[in-house]
Amino acid sequence: MPFAHGAAGPQAPAGMGDVPEPCPQAPLAVLSKVELRVSCKHLLDRDTLNKSDPCVLLLMQSQGQWMEVDRSEVIKSNLNPVFAKIFTVDYYFEEVQKLRFEVYDSHGQAGVGTHDDDFLGGMECTVGQIVAQKRVTKPLFLKYGKFAGKSTITIISEEISGNNGYVELAFRAKKLDDKDLFSKSDPFLEIYRIDDDRSEQLVYRTEVVKNNLSPIWEPFKVSLNSLCSCEEKRKLRCVVWDYDSRGKHDFIGEFFTTFEEMQKAMGENKVQWDCMNPKYKIKKRNYKNSGVVVLLDLKIHRVYSFLDYIMGGCQIHFTVAIDFTASNGDPRNSCSLHYINPYQPNEYLKALVAVGEICQDYDSDKKFSALGFGARIPPKYEVSHDFAINFNPDNDECEGIQGVVESYQSCLPKIQLYGPTNVAPIISKVARVAADEERTKEASQYFILLILTDGVVTDMADTREAIVRASYLPMSIIIVGVGNADFTDMQILDGDDGVLRSPKGEPVLRDIVQFVPFREFKNASPTALAKCVLAEVPKQVVEYYSYKAFPPRCPRPPTPDPSLGSPQ
Repeated sequence: MPFAHGAAGPQAPAGMGDVPEPCPQAPLAVLSKVELRVSCKHLLDRDTLNKSDPCVLLLMQSQGQWMEVDRSEVIKSNLNPVFAKIFTVDYYFEEVQKLRFEVYDSHGQAGVGTHDDDFLGGMECTVGQIVAQKRVTKPLFLKYGKFAGKSTITIISEEISGNNGYVELAFRAKKLDDKDLFSKSDPFLEIYRIDDDRSEQLVYRTEVVKNNLSPIWEPFKVSLNSLCSCEEKRKLRCVVWDYDSRGKHDFIGEFFTTFEEMQKAMGENKVQWDCMNPKYKIKKRNYKNSGVVVLLDLKIHRVYSFLDYIMGGCQIHFTVAIDFTASNGDPRNSCSLHYINPYQPNEYLKALVAVGEICQDYDSDKKFSALGFGARIPPKYEVSHDFAINFNPDNDECEGIQGVVESYQSCLPKIQLYGPTNVAPIISKVARVAADEERTKEASQYFILLILTDGVVTDMADTREAIVRASYLPMSIIIVGVGNADFTDMQILDGDDGVLRSPKGEPVLRDIVQFVPFREFKNASPTALAKCVLAEVPKQVVEYYSYKAFPPRCPRPPTPDPSLGSPQ
């Protein structure tokens, strides 16, 4: 897709997403905030005498328009910048939130220009893609889709949630080496996390304390994921520099530690490290250190959230179940709910695509189970209530949402719409897979079952029983009523008006069902349905894993996605 830049002129910051459409069934979305850290490599050199002075602008699409949200600091004379600026965006699981990153060469007091000769490249992606992979590396593009040389941009995401999941640190130093000839050093501290591939990720860069060999830096907060990736023994590298306005900072010293060691500073205790310059240690016989860095205080609070589980590698497995009962009408007739109009998708397709497009960002293999119920199927044309619409009994998965759409369209001429409307068999089928996942005792896979039906279910007692059983498993159920039937009796399955119980009176462990009639969204935007039915999913995921006391797994290595390029 050609990359159009230049939309980043001075504008008021936009909101973090469109205002959600009204949704009477669902509460407000579970909101999280996500930190985005940006770095670039091999940027184009636009300056004649020096290297480019890059700055990154973050834009978000709001009502079809790109609006500037924030921008980074300018890094002087650097073609491989690691920006200290942390972009913060609100995150909604139930929305597709489109982002655009634009890199410009800054010109001192003139600031960031938007002319072609200032533009170093841009990249587009979604918030969902970034949080699902944790780390996304993509090439930068110039105008009209032209590659910006070998330039790449890397976005790394971490979740924050108020003061939860944070560690608060307070550092000072004593008797640092003096690197300046006519004054004292201007020290600042950088903390790097050392990842499994031995690469270093900048976690935090303090402010510069001018003309001071014993600086006290301002306390700061970083997320636990950002600091140590859930691993207390992960090595951290801390570096002290003497600031130089031209970008050629002088190295004072470094030390290595772990979050486990840092925690000794909790309460009244303090932890300190020798700040070492390896060259001085070799050259100077009586060299002791280049100063001492002290951790004055550490405060920590752990609370797990939906994004903790997603960023820890929990995959969302999406299954769709489609009603093929005779009440839908003959698919060859334009009045049928299953009629395939080449110019206008029917309600089944609209609902499937709206919900599926959200879920696909959270499933690394992009394969989705697609089932049908209530039809007579070949070869014997016996009624089935849980058949694969691709007619492969050994593998009901389709390649992407488009694969589901194609399987749906190709199966319609091969089946006979029949009945009754029994959904308990499909709920039980997905529940069996979820039960196998539960036995791993890991937060690795959560299941969403989307049931699309044109009428009230016939096997209500069995369905209630199946839902109660499923409420103990890692799964959620979304039911969308298609057409103009009276869905009053379906509201009993949605626990919003009371606790759903099995025929024997056993209550659900969790409210896992969301029911909405599609007709309420006919005149709304295509994304309104997805916002409504998926808004409760993050809460349901957290409730399940909290009940089971399954913590998030440690973040997995970035998952390659062909559409996004390869992570570094």
